[in-house]
Amino acid sequence: MTPVPQTAAEAAFSLSALAVQPAAEAPLSPAQRRFNELLARIDALTGQIQRLEAWSDRHRLAHLNLLGEAVQKAQKNRKTLLFVLHDRLQSETLTAQHQRMARGKVRALLAELTDSAQSPDPQVKALLDLYVSEEEVQEEAQAQAEAAERVRARLEEALGQAIEKPSQYQTPDEMLAAGMRQWQRQQQAADERKAAKRAARKAQKKSAATGPGDAAAAAPVTDAKSTLRTLYRQLARALHPDRASDEAERVHKTGLMSEVNAAYEKNDLTTLMRLQWQALRQGLSAAPTGADSDAKWRAMAELLKEQLAALEDDLDHLQHRLSRELCVPVRASDDEALLTRSLQRVQAEQRQVADLLADDLRCVQSDAEWKRWLKAQWQLAKEQGQQARDD
Repeated sequence: MTPVPQTAAEAAFSLSALAVQPAAEAPLSPAQRRFNELLARIDALTGQIQRLEAWSDRHRLAHLNLLGEAVQKAQKNRKTLLFVLHDRLQSETLTAQHQRMARGKVRALLAELTDSAQSPDPQVKALLDLYVSEEEVQEEAQAQAEAAERVRARLEEALGQAIEKPSQYQTPDEMLAAGMRQWQRQQQAADERKAAKRAARKAQKKSAATGPGDAAAAAPVTDAKSTLRTLYRQLARALHPDRASDEAERVHKTGLMSEVNAAYEKNDLTTLMRLQWQALRQGLSAAPTGADSDAKWRAMAELLKEQLAALEDDLDHLQHRLSRELCVPVRASDDEALLTRSLQRVQAEQRQVADLLADDLRCVQSDAEWKRWLKAQWQLAKEQGQQARDD
């Protein structure tokens, strides 16, 4: 039998098609309602992941290209500004105050140019060795350690416990990362305690429900894996390529069986149910037989719970990866227009950085303006330092 071509409805398949429908004479059982609830949550979560991936595919390349161009432009302007300032320091007679200002700005530029995993180019490295003395390095390390202690105090107040081995962390970023790891361990331990309590309560209820004369309660619940295996075998019998009536059907069934095998390996109940639904629609299999007991629906709900947890992890990893790659917070719950505006905003911010550096370069190259600019930069650095200490 030649397979029926996929319809538009099948191409736009929704898991809602797999939900249990109530019969006219009997409402859904609690197990069936739980199955439908989990199915709806999986459908919603799958849609979120698909929409976020599609949005990312549309915008990632262009965004990274524009962002990369702006960053490169800013770094080029920053490097040129560094060299012009260095030349000013060598070629002009400056007051001690102007020298301190200029050297402070040079060190700030050097820090920005070397604050990456890449090694600085030889010219920048030479200036780094020239301007950053051992004494200055020690002063900066001391300032970082003091800032780390302030971060530590705030973290310990928030966590309600001391940071473990705080002497290992010498900068605010290191201390903050340590605090986050400790908080995550706290949450994981709390989740494990809750899970253990739930398991203990469930075991207690099961023990109480299973009395010596209660044969029905003592009967084993249908195993989730057994339910999955039964569905797999039904599909394997219906879709095995050797049972095809012609070459076109054999090729079609071969593709479907590849999907069935992959889904079974991953315990992916919803994909197996979708393939069963598709096979029924295309006339490749008969409707499954057997009683729809509550035990069966409970077992299938257990499989859906596992699948839902895996999807939640997938979404969490996707959001974190995209946030890191795109340099903006990415949440699937946000409107796509909002996410796109976030990309545009960070692009504009980086272009503004490059433009401000270009303005700085123009001022430094102007004999009439550069000392006023130097004083303004010095004042700005002082204000930023005070703000950092206040924070």
